[in-house]
Formats: sequence, C-alpha cells, structure tokens
Amino acid sequence: MSTLITALTTPDVGFGSFKFTGEHTMFDLIAAGTNALNGALLARRPDHFRNFTIIGIMLMALIGGIGGGVSRDVLLGEIPSAFTNSAFIVLCLVCGLVGYCVSFARGQLFREGLFQFMTSLSLPWYTIVGVSKASEHDIPVLGAIAIGVIGPTAGRYIIDVSCGVTPKQFIRGELFVTTAILTSIAWLIADAAGAGNLWSALIAFAFGFAFRLTALYRGWEEPLASVPKGVYLHEDKRPLLGRKLKGKSETELRMLGLDPDQH
Repeated sequence: MSTLITALTTPDVGFGSFKFTGEHTMFDLIAAGTNALNGALLARRPDHFRNFTIIGIMLMALIGGIGGGVSRDVLLGEIPSAFTNSAFIVLCLVCGLVGYCVSFARGQLFREGLFQFMTSLSLPWYTIVGVSKASEHDIPVLGAIAIGVIGPTAGRYIIDVSCGVTPKQFIRGELFVTTAILTSIAWLIADAAGAGNLWSALIAFAFGFAFRLTALYRGWEEPLASVPKGVYLHEDKRPLLGRKLKGKSETELRMLGLDPDQH
C-alpha cells in the first residue's frame, strides 16, 4: 500500500497533459471525438445492440474513438498519443455519453442520419492524420496509404467483431474503405505538389468528405465478388464442395436441399 501511495504522489505520475493543438493533435481529436460518438450510436443500433450495459456502450465509444489511432501509432512505433494526452480519453467519454443520450425510441432516422454524417466527417480526418504521420516516418507510398486506411477503420473493425457482425471493411458499405484510400491519395498528391500540411489536409478532407457523402446519397457500392462454383451451404452453414458432393445421387442431393441440375 505504501508503494502505491508513493507512486501516486510522485511528481512523474499524474493525469497527464491536456493538449489540443500541435503535431496533428487537433485533427486527431476531431476524428477521435466523432468516432467515439459513432461508436456509441453504433452500439445502440438494432443490428449491433447486444444487451450492452451503460459501461459497455461507453467502452464501445472509447474503442471507436481511439482504436484506430492506437493501432496506427503502434504500427509506426510510437507511444499512442491517446495514452499520453488525457484529452483523448476525456473527449471520447463525453462524446460517448452524448451518443448514448440521443433518443432511441424517437428520431430514429435523425440518429441514423447523424451517425452517417459523423462517419463521413471522421473518416477523412483520421485518414489524413494516418497518411501524414506515415509520410513523416518515410513510409513508402503504398505503406502510407495502408496506414491511412487502418487509422479510420480499425476501431470500427473491433466494434463489429465485438458485436458479432461482419466487419464493414469486408462487405458493401458505401465505399467505406475506398474513401480512405482515395483520401490518402489526395493528401499525397497535394503534399507532393507543395501545398503544405494545412492545405494538403484541407484539400484531402474536402475531397474525402464530399466523396463519402456522395456515395451515401447515391448509394455507390463496391462490386461484389462472384460466388465460387461448386460451393453450397448446408443448414449447419458448413460448405459442401468438391469431393463431398461427388458421386451423390439426385435423391441425396435433393435431401441436402440442392438442385441436381446445377451439378
């Protein structure tokens, strides 16, 4: 106990700093706050809600807010800024509380619209911070684009997996990943043209935000992959393919719920 008290009273141990500007901090905070709001809203959506407690929803907000930034910083070999700047966690919890308090029974379309709008807002910001940080570490173009994609999407991946939902990165999602890729490319082009950090960020954000909103409004989607030939799902969701179907009679195929004419 005395050791704990000594550690807590040591000047080097405290609540950390609260920084809001400098070294991408403002952009990072904007993205973290909006993603935290998104995390709470997402946890309340019928397709994601799993009888979460209030603490559970706040954790979803925190994961959504800092999950992508932490993943990005770890990949770049940095101590995540979310753990050294207390403003990140406080902001995420506040935004999570706001998301939780948004009415669930009333204004369903408004809340869903708010979620989509805030996603469109945070996606390019997190992308810009990721690709710019990667460039500062002299990461090659393709690697920088990959970091630009991981930053804004990792938090959503964790939330989807936690809710037992197929991650949005792998299914149709109004060009979710494509928006991050194109925003990264827009920033790289602007930076290579000598626009400077601020203008490169503003140009890339304007492009990414407009592209995402347009994709949502117009219903743009990635093309679906073709269904592999010879793959059929049985009632237990296990695939029946190749040798498992070979030699079966038409009666056996029909008992499996398959059409013999397709074999």
